[in-house]
Amino acid sequence: MACEKGILAERMVFNRRTHSVNLLPMIKAVLEDAEIDKRNLSGIAVSNGPGSFTGIRICMSTGLTLAQVLGLPVFGVSTLDALAYPLAGHGRLLCPLLNARKNEVYAAVIDFSGDRPEYLAGAMAVSAGELIEIIKTMNKKVTFLGDGAPPFAGELSAGLGDFAFFAGPAVSFPRGAAVAAIGLDAVREGRGIDPRGLRPNYVRVSEAEAKLLKSKNSYRPCTQ
Repeated sequence: MACEKGILAERMVFNRRTHSVNLLPMIKAVLEDAEIDKRNLSGIAVSNGPGSFTGIRICMSTGLTLAQVLGLPVFGVSTLDALAYPLAGHGRLLCPLLNARKNEVYAAVIDFSGDRPEYLAGAMAVSAGELIEIIKTMNKKVTFLGDGAPPFAGELSAGLGDFAFFAGPAVSFPRGAAVAAIGLDAVREGRGIDPRGLRPNYVRVSEAEAKLLKSKNSYRPCTQ
C-alpha cells in the first residue's frame, strides 16, 4: 500500500496455498498494518500479467471486484514493470524474465533510466536464444532479473558475455510495493480507469485456447 508519504505496508508469502486462499487475508492484513480504512482508498492497482493464467485471473477478479464495490478507479500494472521498478535508474537496460514454461520466458527489454519505463522490446514469450539475438542488436549491457533468469543464466551468459548481468534474489520477484507505487502515480495523474475497462495481458494464449485454435484450423468440411 502506498501514499504520498511512501510505502505504508506490504505483505508477501511463498507457500503451497493458492492465490484464492492467500489473497483476501493478505489484503485485510495490509489495510490493518497501514491503519487505513478501505473507504479512504483513492484507487486500486492490480498486476494484470503476464504470468500464471490462474494467478492473473484470481488477482484481477479480486481487484476489480473491490474497485467496483468501493467505486474506485483501477490501474493495471504489468508484472514485468513491477519486476523492473526496484532497479529503475541503476544505469543498465533491464530485462525482467518470468518462467513461461515450454522452454520460454515472458520477457521485455526496458530502459528505466527516466521516470517511466521505455520498452525497447516486448512484452513477449520467447526462448533464451531468441532473446539473445534481440539483445545483441542493442549492443548495451543488460541486467536480468526474475524467476525466469536462473534457469537460462548459463545460456544468456554464453550468448551475451560481458553484456549480461544478473540481479540478486531479493529483487527478482514482483513486489506488491512496486505495483502500489506505479498505481499511485497513475491515480495521481488521472490515468486510473473504470474496472470494467481493464483487461489481462496474457501475452500468449492458454493451453486450452491453443488446442481450440488448432482444432479449428485443422477442421475441413466434408465435401461430396
